[in-house]
Amino acid sequence: MALVRKQALLIDLTRCIGCRECVSACLVAHGLKTDPDSVTGLSAQALTALDERDGIYVRQLCRHCETPSCVSVCPVEAFTKTPAGPVVYDASRCMGCRYCMQACPFSVPKYEWDNPVPAVVKCDFCAARQAEGQQPACAEACPEGATIFGPRDELLAEAHRRIADSPDKYHPRVYGEHEIGGASVLFLSPVAFETLGFPELGDAPLPELTAAALHKIPGILSIGGALLAGIWWITNRREEVARAEHAQHFAVSEEDDHDRA
Repeated sequence: MALVRKQALLIDLTRCIGCRECVSACLVAHGLKTDPDSVTGLSAQALTALDERDGIYVRQLCRHCETPSCVSVCPVEAFTKTPAGPVVYDASRCMGCRYCMQACPFSVPKYEWDNPVPAVVKCDFCAARQAEGQQPACAEACPEGATIFGPRDELLAEAHRRIADSPDKYHPRVYGEHEIGGASVLFLSPVAFETLGFPELGDAPLPELTAAALHKIPGILSIGGALLAGIWWITNRREEVARAEHAQHFAVSEEDDHDRA
C-alpha cells in the first residue's frame, strides 16, 4: 500500500492583498450562490472568509486539525479525518446534535438553520478536487501566492525558511504547526497571532485533554462518595446523640417528678 502524504495549506498573511479571490473560488467550487463581497464571516453559505485587522487580511476556514475535536465528539461518526489531511463530513450520518459546533476551538462548523433538512457545513479542504489530483480552489485562485498547497512537511520547511530568511518580516512562529496537536492549515504572520484574533491554544490535542479529564472521574467519584458517606455518618451520629440526650433528659425529668410526688 502506497504511503499517503499528508497535504496542507500555507497561508502567508504578509502576502495577502485582500482581493477575495479565495472566497470567490471557494463559493464556485462548492456551488454556493453567495455574493463574495457580502461574505463577512463563516456561515452555511460561506466556507472561507476574509477578515481585516489593522491592515492585515486574515483567512478564516477549517484548520483540518491532526486530532480533530469535531471527529472525537461526533456520536455517529459523521466526521472523518482522512489520511491525506481533509476532515470531511457525511450529512447522511448526521443526527443534528451539533456537538461539533461546541467542540471546535475555532468556531468553524455552521448549521443550516433555514434548511428544512439541515446539515452542518464547513470547509472540506476541497477533498473531491484533491482526489482528482487538483489543489484546493482557494490556493489555485490566489494571485499573490498568499495561499499555497503541498505536502505538510514541505510547507513547514518553507515556512521556517521564510522566517529564517526574513526575521524582521515575520513573527517567529508557524501557527498550526503544534497548536492542539497540529493542523493541516498553517499560517505565517507579521505580528503576534493573538493580536489577529487567533485563539491561544496549547500543544495537546483537545480530545486527549478530554480523555484525561474523564479518566479522573472514577477517582473523583470515589473521593466524593467517601466524603458524602462521612457527612452522612457525622449527621446520623449527631442525630443519635441528640436523641440519646433527649431521652436522658426526659428520664431525669420523670424521676424528679416522681421524687416530688
